[in-house]
Amino acid sequence: MGERWDHRSDDDLDTARPRYAVEPIRVLVVDDHALFRRGLEIVLAQEEDIQVVGEAGDGAEAVEKAVDLLPDIILMDVRMPRRSGIEACTSIKEAAPSTKIIMLTISDEEADLYEAIKAGATGYLLKEISTDEVATAIRAVADGQSQISPSMAAKLLTEFKSMIQQRSDDRMLPAPRLTDRELEVLKLVATGLNNRDIAKQLFISENTVKNHVRNILEKLQLHSRMEAVVYAMREKILEIG
Repeated sequence: MGERWDHRSDDDLDTARPRYAVEPIRVLVVDDHALFRRGLEIVLAQEEDIQVVGEAGDGAEAVEKAVDLLPDIILMDVRMPRRSGIEACTSIKEAAPSTKIIMLTISDEEADLYEAIKAGATGYLLKEISTDEVATAIRAVADGQSQISPSMAAKLLTEFKSMIQQRSDDRMLPAPRLTDRELEVLKLVATGLNNRDIAKQLFISENTVKNHVRNILEKLQLHSRMEAVVYAMREKILEIG
């Protein structure tokens, strides 16, 4: 696996060190199946830059553990007893806004995906992915990216289109103006590309992509890439064919 690097300026590249040389990514695992939780813990224990700091068996316990442990990342199922993962996501984002949440679930329902994003989730992955992909997704989300399984990304765009068609023009609000390049970046974010792939497609550096994404979030006063895509589609800033 590749090493995860700290964000530094070009002047600091010669002295950059792997992130795990400073501190690991702290992860809370939430699933109502104990064997699945244990399996994830065993797999992630092999990653030097990832540390599982706790586990929870339902949404209610997840909120308690999140407030107590303040993990960097939460891997959480959608459908659980007592309190669903989506309900827990909303509460966790209010109580611990710096914690990022990746839904890891068997549910490929468009409604669950959309509600998870509205609740503040930064990733939505199906349990069919490999264990290597889970670790990669954790690193990407910790690095400020969003992660959605490709099949779910296509469904998300379909949901966006439907939402746009149902929205009447007379209810539109003035939206902050994005530059042409920012719109290009946002379109590629909406298709599920990560910063590296966006940089290759637009022939610009990965740092430049990160700067564009940061500017987009600041202009729209939002907190995550997927929130920006939802907002842009809703307000007709962005249309995807």
